[in-house]
Amino acid sequence: MASEEVDTPHRWRVPPEQEGLRLDRFLAEANPAWSRSQVARWIRDGHAIRNGAPSKPGALLRAGDVVEVTPPPIAPAQLLPQAIPLDILFEDEYLIAVNKPPGLVIHPAAGNPDGTLVNALLAHCRDLSGVGGVERPGIVHRLDKDTSGVLIAAKSDAAHRALSLAFRWRTTDKRYLAVVYGTMGAGEGVVDRPIARHPIERQRMAVVPGGRPARTLWTLREALPGTSLVECRPVTGRTHQIRVHLAHIGHAVVGDPLYAGRQWRSLPSAAAAAACRAFPRQALHAWRLTIAHPKSGAPITFEAPLPADIAALLAALRQAGA
Repeated sequence: MASEEVDTPHRWRVPPEQEGLRLDRFLAEANPAWSRSQVARWIRDGHAIRNGAPSKPGALLRAGDVVEVTPPPIAPAQLLPQAIPLDILFEDEYLIAVNKPPGLVIHPAAGNPDGTLVNALLAHCRDLSGVGGVERPGIVHRLDKDTSGVLIAAKSDAAHRALSLAFRWRTTDKRYLAVVYGTMGAGEGVVDRPIARHPIERQRMAVVPGGRPARTLWTLREALPGTSLVECRPVTGRTHQIRVHLAHIGHAVVGDPLYAGRQWRSLPSAAAAAACRAFPRQALHAWRLTIAHPKSGAPITFEAPLPADIAALLAALRQAGA
């Protein structure tokens, strides 16, 4: 646990080494089954207190502070089940793994009240874990809207807690495939740079000194005209991590609207430039995920084949180099 427990599972005394942490971060680290956004909501609603009094998510803790949490009852999901087709890779009574198509939002949010993966899962399963809350039942990890590939959801509260812990403790093995600009000079490498919200453009993330630690391993799969197919393994799980790290080393993901710009203009082949310019999203695919099964503990691997659009992009780039 991230702190010294006093007398119940939901009461902690802040140790000296965690002085200066934000209250919401402290609680998210104290119980990996809780997300930071979830505990921030609890703090604002008065379900988490500091030294017996209400506080704020960003309050900085002092050594010796006593933090208490009384999680509210899990509210039943109020979302509308919608019969949206799912590409199911695996399913049992504990979890479901799907191949998420590009363009599908994971859960309802501002601007996307329905038509999400959660709506589809509710129609298919009808017994998703409620731990994720009203808007995110069953959800234990996320993919960006325009990233395709493997995504799993929990079908029971016990499974949700076990899967959440696996992601929090980094015992999963996540592999992505990406088409990037530039020819990678070496066969493999690592990007170990902290990530935080961009100081000016708040919709973007960036490599920022003092940001949250982030580490991405990469391996060159194929060199193409002015581009490369790379396999990435994010050791940590920061927002936009692969996209930010690859852009930071000069190899932004093709089609990435936030981090790539118009790099297609510098490609040596007109055909390659046309293919990259026309690609409508970031060419990033969550190819494989290995995780311990929440019931048996045995490792289980899910793989999602390359989607048709990335396969077509690769074919066009290979043809341009022929």
